[in-house]
This record gives sequence, C-alpha cells and structure tokens, in this order.
Amino acid sequence: MTEYATIRTETRGRVGWITLDRPEALNALNSTLVTELAHAAAAFDADEGIGCIVLTGSDRAFAAGADIKEMEAKTPREMTMDNPFVGLEAFSRVRTPVVAAVAGYALGGGCELAMTCDIILAADTAKFGQPEITLGVIPGLGGTQRLPRAIGYYKAAELVLTGRMMDAGEAERAGLVSRVVPAADLLEEAGKVADAIAGKSLPVVYAAKEALRASLETTASEGLRFEKQVFSSLFALDDQKEGMAAFREKRAADFRHR
Repeated sequence: MTEYATIRTETRGRVGWITLDRPEALNALNSTLVTELAHAAAAFDADEGIGCIVLTGSDRAFAAGADIKEMEAKTPREMTMDNPFVGLEAFSRVRTPVVAAVAGYALGGGCELAMTCDIILAADTAKFGQPEITLGVIPGLGGTQRLPRAIGYYKAAELVLTGRMMDAGEAERAGLVSRVVPAADLLEEAGKVADAIAGKSLPVVYAAKEALRASLETTASEGLRFEKQVFSSLFALDDQKEGMAAFREKRAADFRHR
C-alpha cells in the first residue's frame, strides 16, 4: 500500500476508502493533498476488485476549503500554468462510483470536492457553503457550475454571492446531499451504501454512472439516446444473463463482472 502524507487509504472488501488527513488545517486542499487524492483514486479505479470508493474526512471537517496560505501570493499565470488543483479534474473522472461521507465543514473547495462525488451522505453536523466571495475571489473548482445543477440557480446564487453556510438539513432539502444521518452513524452508513454498490456488476455500475453523468452534460433527447444505446449494449454481458436468471429463479445474483 502506498504511503501518503495527507491522506489515508484502506480496502474493506470491494470498497476502497480514502480519508483526508490534514488535521492541522481542517483538511484544507493543497497541491500535495489533491495530487495524493488523485493518485489513490486512480489506483482504486484501476483495480477490478474495487466496486466503490468512499471519501471522507474528520469529525470536524470533511475539507474546510482550499489552502489559502498556498494560494495567496500566486499570480494568474501560476494558477493557470501550475494549477495546484489539477488533480481534482482527474478525480472527478474516475469510473468507479464515489460516496462522500461528510461531517463538519465542507466549504469552498471542500464543498466542490464533495460535488465531484456521486453520492453525498451528510452527518447532522455537516455545514456546506461557497464562501470564496468573502476572500475576494469566486469558486474556482466547479462551485458556480455544479452547485446550480444540484440545487437550482437561485439557491446557488444566494450561497455564492453572500458566502453563507447551510447546515445538513437545509442541504438535504435543497437537493445537495443524498441523505442526512447521525454523525455517529456516518461511516457505517457510508460503508453500507458502498457495499451495496460494490456488490453489483462492475461494468454495469460503470455504465450506470456514465449515463447519470451524461444527464448533467447533454440535452434530454441526447441523454435518452445515450441511455438506450448503453442499455442495449449491456445485453452482451454474462452478468445481464445471470442477473435476469437470478430474478426469475428467485435467488441472489452471482455477478462475475463480465
């Protein structure tokens, strides 16, 4: 297992776990953390023995934002040519579904990181927001694009333009998080969700994630055509035959991921 300076990784069954681990900075995203996160996610993504990834932080903070100390003195050219957050783009493109287990602060880059995931489970202690405007900048890791798609333009505009935080309950009502659970149960619930996903056929899970992501990037008619093509193609899989046979025979499917 690779040793990292700012994250911890482990494998539990078919689930890869990544824990952000910069407690002195409330897991603020710096170039090292982002690079290590992308590397760990890519390693899990390349492993056919992994069917889901869980990303989490600490009780106090999932990630309190980007590292202001690292960014403060940078120039426009440095932020463009030496982008410290380029690893987040790679992380957002992994094929394997990612469950974010969020407790404490998920602000700025932390909120944006959570939004790159496929499912967001929030502890009842979680707080979300895009406070970049209070620092004299705007969200730069997807906040102005993913947040309106998740919660609608007007709600997103209020958060981005005022910089205020919302608690887990408001985030769930707005549609940002999948579900709110007691903080003490967060990792257990995330594990259950991840195990449920990892127990499915891996190529089918990849296809389902790709179709879901297409819904955010294409028109409805284009998305429906894409879904139909993907749906039809899955009938070439052994797992499709096994899944339907298991349903007919009233037994659990034994997927072989092929």
